[in-house]
Amino acid sequence: MTTAHSSEERIFEGMQALNKGLSPKFERCAGITPTRLRLLQELFQVDEISQINLQKGIDIDAAAITRHLKGLEEAGAISRRNNPSDNRVTLVSLTTLGREKIAAYKEEKNRFINSLLTGFSEQERTQLMDMLDRLQHNIDLL
Repeated sequence: MTTAHSSEERIFEGMQALNKGLSPKFERCAGITPTRLRLLQELFQVDEISQINLQKGIDIDAAAITRHLKGLEEAGAISRRNNPSDNRVTLVSLTTLGREKIAAYKEEKNRFINSLLTGFSEQERTQLMDMLDRLQHNIDLL
């Protein structure tokens, strides 16, 4: 038996469905997860950064960043080393391969975004950005 849903419930369910579907579709299209691309983009801005500062910069937990960096290291996109002045600190940097791949990933990201927004006018895109900003603001208040 189906039950009538309030508009608020339908909106929430729609947002959950978008959240669930976005990352795997992006990864299939771009060949990298959104989180790993964010990590690479952050690393592209610096020569080298501590793993803890990178973690704080993109706001993910310690276990997640370790898992993502391990995968990127195995793919040859990043390198990690102990800080010579403090062995407790791990330093992370992009490899040459990582710097080369980031441009292709960005192109795929742009294609993916353009596909998502097909049929949306500029006015609708602006309204969507405004609504997403307001939703994020409300989430931050919770």
